[in-house]
Amino acid sequence: MREIIISKNEAGQRADKFLSKYLCLAQKNFIYKMIRKKNITLNDKKMSGNEKLAAGDSVKLFFSEETLSNFTEPEGTRAGNRMPKEQSLNFKRFVIYEDENIILMNKPAGMLSQKAVAGDSSINEYMINYLLESGTMSKSQLSTFRPAVCNRLDRNTSGLIIGGTSLAGLQEMSLALKERTLHKYYLCIVRGIMKQSAEIRGWLVKDEKKNKVKIFPEEQKNASYICTEYLPVASNSRYTLLEVRLVTGKPHQIRAHLSSIGHPIAGDRKYGDEQVNQQMFRNYHLKSQLLHSYRLDFRDYVARQPELKYLEGKIFFAPPDAIFQKILKEEGFDGYLEEQRPAGFHPGGND
Repeated sequence: MREIIISKNEAGQRADKFLSKYLCLAQKNFIYKMIRKKNITLNDKKMSGNEKLAAGDSVKLFFSEETLSNFTEPEGTRAGNRMPKEQSLNFKRFVIYEDENIILMNKPAGMLSQKAVAGDSSINEYMINYLLESGTMSKSQLSTFRPAVCNRLDRNTSGLIIGGTSLAGLQEMSLALKERTLHKYYLCIVRGIMKQSAEIRGWLVKDEKKNKVKIFPEEQKNASYICTEYLPVASNSRYTLLEVRLVTGKPHQIRAHLSSIGHPIAGDRKYGDEQVNQQMFRNYHLKSQLLHSYRLDFRDYVARQPELKYLEGKIFFAPPDAIFQKILKEEGFDGYLEEQRPAGFHPGGND
């Protein structure tokens, strides 16, 4: 017999769905047969399978260990791609903030947010392995609740990624991003001189085959409305450093939107200026766009679940990587970073 005490991350779901996750190699008709025969009980009583589980509930499986091993995956099978030891030890440096509900990570350029195909490595898998190796989560817990990133960045865009490490955290952050009560700010260096802040609107159409988008000033068939705000921070004779806020959040939005108004991001090989990109490569060996998600602002966020109220009013920062900081310094923009707060979270207030 094996007893499972339902945790807060497993609560709130139907009992049969929980059992399908736990007994992931068993067919549903077998699970329902075991329920009918009282080989699976809930709080020592016969169950139907449609009960909603609560934290602290007891689910008992009256199976032999051999039967259980046949219907459950070996511990750790569902973990993410295992990191090389060196990467595993270094992943902590990407962690900006963590608690029992969320983890904020500073994704480097060149790393996927989530894997596209089975063999990919991504920050999502690295996060899961980090949680396992740090002892924050056990392999058995992973069989019934799987942490996940809540937002995505393009592969060659760096910066803040939110991971939900509890059910409440995953639900809350996903909802806040959807309702736009959590604001995301980016830094980028663009071609040309920009003096005035603005809000730009348009319509975005994505070509799935080419993984590229086009921006139109008027509504198009199968197009998504987009809105982007930008604030010029500093400029020299060739480039402008912008702070950008995503009002909507669509694939490639910032990159394509700025390019559509004649100010492509330096280093962007898909929407950028080839001459600028070549110059940046010669001068700095830059291989990716200078776009970094550097700030998450929770000052408009109102928690739906009381255990997340502590996030209200907070602001989180993540510094750009070394090459971005070098370019900022060489182009005369480093004074801006010196005015910013250090990585981590800070009380709300005037920024």
